[in-house]
Amino acid sequence: MKNRTRLSLSVMLGALALSSTLAQADDDKIVVGFATAESGFMQAYDKPAQDAALIRIDEINKAGGLLGKQIEVVTADTKTDRAEGAKAGLEVIDRGADLVIVSCDYDFGSPAALAAEGAGKVSFFLCAESIKAGIQGVGPHSFSASVLAAVQGATMAEWAYTKRNARNFYRLLDTWTEYNKGICDGFDWMLPRLDGAKLVGEDTFKNEDASIAAQITRIKSLPQEPDAIMLCTMMPGAVSAVKQIRAAGIKAPILNGSGMDGSFWLSAVPDLSDFLGPVQGSIFGDDPNPAVNDFNKKYKETTGSDPSSQYVYPGYVLIDVWAKAVERAKSTDADAVVAELEKMKDEPTLFGPRTFTNEIHHQNRGRYLIVETKNGKPGVIDEWTISEAIPVEYLISK
Repeated sequence: MKNRTRLSLSVMLGALALSSTLAQADDDKIVVGFATAESGFMQAYDKPAQDAALIRIDEINKAGGLLGKQIEVVTADTKTDRAEGAKAGLEVIDRGADLVIVSCDYDFGSPAALAAEGAGKVSFFLCAESIKAGIQGVGPHSFSASVLAAVQGATMAEWAYTKRNARNFYRLLDTWTEYNKGICDGFDWMLPRLDGAKLVGEDTFKNEDASIAAQITRIKSLPQEPDAIMLCTMMPGAVSAVKQIRAAGIKAPILNGSGMDGSFWLSAVPDLSDFLGPVQGSIFGDDPNPAVNDFNKKYKETTGSDPSSQYVYPGYVLIDVWAKAVERAKSTDADAVVAELEKMKDEPTLFGPRTFTNEIHHQNRGRYLIVETKNGKPGVIDEWTISEAIPVEYLISK
């Protein structure tokens, strides 16, 4: 019996020693988990932003790490599926993630973010632009480093009114995602603030619709062509909508959100012109900030390809602001990090300032570059910041 007691004690002490060793090993690293799409259509949005995040992580590690520790990365594939997203979130948490990074869209990223919230972890959407991607849809530990879709719609309305003298607008909403709705919500908020501007018609469609002929007929039935069409949509259905509008002979400028940034789809609409959208940074080598152009070169050196769209950039930003908050909190504790993030006001980043408060973990105002496609070639023509921030109360009510 005495020998058995000694054996049991020995095993217990051995287990405690092993546990202590593992705890010490964990203390030597900080884990960032990516519960993002490695397959499915969301991969086109998630992977570029994730690559940018990895570039910032590599920079931090090479500079000595975070709190003197190296950042380790773990990943899980959501497969562009909501149920798989929840599983992926739990998987990276089980593997020790201190920060959970989720897909670029609220609808597809929220299952993993909710898993992180349930575990008391900070989550960041790669580039989601619905106010629900944060406190309102997930909880107090959830953030997005991008700028709200509503700001995009408001930006394009105010810019077109001011710089292109647009007065008569047509609103065409793809009802598929919260992102699309957000663009039109911002447009709806801004339009009444523009003296003399009016909505001459509105319609909806679904992203998977093969034809929007009925909607186009209603546009062509107007007494005169609108000064601008506010098209609130995203890939993949966006290309078909633009192609059909132009094929029908409608020449009105098409305003859109950031979801159609990039030139990868332009061959489907040859010689497209009068197509305008807002971006946080330009992938075309013409950004007015030389540091952004330098980043684009580094991105290509690292990944072997140019940035595909402006959705690359929020991935870099989220690691930057989170790491600053961790350093200031001197901890990865979720509540401490959130407290530091909420103190950030116009925090400088490579792609524009970021502000977070205990009311909103998103950007309800921001500087955008305006990109216009002329004869099939996109380029920066201007920049714009909306005259006032969109009220949180309005955003929540939508």
